[in-house]
Amino acid sequence: MRKLMAIAAIAAMLVPAAAFAQNAKASTSGVRHGKGSIHRREVRQQKRIGQGIKTGQLTAREAAKLERKEAKLDKQIDHARQTGGGLNARERARIDHKQDQLSRQIYREKHDRQTRK
Repeated sequence: MRKLMAIAAIAAMLVPAAAFAQNAKASTSGVRHGKGSIHRREVRQQKRIGQGIKTGQLTAREAAKLERKEAKLDKQIDHARQTGGGLNARERARIDHKQDQLSRQIYREKHDRQTRK
């Protein structure tokens, strides 16, 4: 009876772990394009900029520069969507790359030890 209980307990712990590992593998497979993924990423980056302003990690100049870059990227995304009836794979890859660059820049600016005065 004890062996059966021990096996059941171990099995109960392994099932969620296997499911988590499978989900983690699927989410890191390099395919980031789900429905609305570009928009969700824009929203997250805007929140990061806002949080940096609120905490003082971003100076006014840094925040303005990041906001301008975000606005420029938004215009490029809108233009790409209007021409050609949506985004093709090349446009998505280009936008994804630019969002990666902006994300890195947000991180760098927030962690560069310059603070709001």
